[in-house]
Amino acid sequence: MKPFVPSRTPVVASRIVVLVFSVALAVAASAADLVTVRDALKRLETWFNSDQGRSILENVLSNQSPLGSWPKNTNTAAAHFTGDASTIKGTFDNGATTDELRLLTRAFNVTQEARYCAAILKGLDHILLAQYPTGGWPQYYPPGKQYHRHITYNDNAMLRLMEFLRDVATTKDFAFIDAERRAKAQAAFDRGIDCIVKSQIKVKGQLTVWCAQHDEITLEPRPARAFELVSLSGSESAGLLLLLMSLEKPSPDVVRAVHAGVKWFETSKLTGRRQEKINGDKKIISDPNAPPLWARFYEIESNRPIFSGRDSVKKYDIAEIESERRNGYAWYGGWGEAVAKRYGQWRHQWPEIKGIGE
Repeated sequence: MKPFVPSRTPVVASRIVVLVFSVALAVAASAADLVTVRDALKRLETWFNSDQGRSILENVLSNQSPLGSWPKNTNTAAAHFTGDASTIKGTFDNGATTDELRLLTRAFNVTQEARYCAAILKGLDHILLAQYPTGGWPQYYPPGKQYHRHITYNDNAMLRLMEFLRDVATTKDFAFIDAERRAKAQAAFDRGIDCIVKSQIKVKGQLTVWCAQHDEITLEPRPARAFELVSLSGSESAGLLLLLMSLEKPSPDVVRAVHAGVKWFETSKLTGRRQEKINGDKKIISDPNAPPLWARFYEIESNRPIFSGRDSVKKYDIAEIESERRNGYAWYGGWGEAVAKRYGQWRHQWPEIKGIGE
């Protein structure tokens, strides 16, 4: 008879269970780390009172700068800031600050947590303070002396601020904010609309669209980064036109601005071609069935698409700039399609007015 040998199976099984449980915990923790502010904005109301929700909201609060803004290109929901708060560099670029304020607004309306309200008011006051007398906003505040000081339509930074202020002034989500601040938000929005209208670029006496940046004093078009030259913007201008078309009672000047801007988009569309990545490199190839494209930037004088690398040298062919910039930036897009779709309805309600503001 063979001697009895105890089985090791239960031990192995238990170790497997522990290992699987540990992996599950790690995956869950990793998933929590991956939650962003924009993800959190989509959560159900019950989430804001959950352990994860409260933890993420604490992270967001800790990442607010002393001035009231939040940094960009940082997942402010992922980790609690433990450093020197004075080193946090807040901005209005890339959705920073407005996204956090919208998340905290949802959180406050669910939880009535006073600290959320305090952070919202601090951020709102910062946005109101940052507006220039001419009605625009810099990329961040205080703006310094570099290109960030210019009125920043680029990447829809000013557009997001204005949409936020309009919501503060008019929607029930912000009913908890005092009447004085809501009135200031509406006034700031109105000044922003005036800035947009006044900064629309004229070429040979005709209104066109906008540059991605404009001078904060004169409203003239201005450059930004080395590869973002003075130009007419096919990207940012689309967002501005959609904002103008969203106004319930547009002024005659707004109506004129919209009709002129839409005409520019119609005459500036690029047909019979599409953008494709071939072996990791962006190419523009012929395709008669492709939907229209618009260039990111057009030369103001000629309305030709322009491109530039980090040397700031203007080119008329995307193939002539270095690979890093050619493939690392959105030089073409379908931005005008949303404009045309909205305009198809809008123009019937607000027909073109001849002679206004000429």
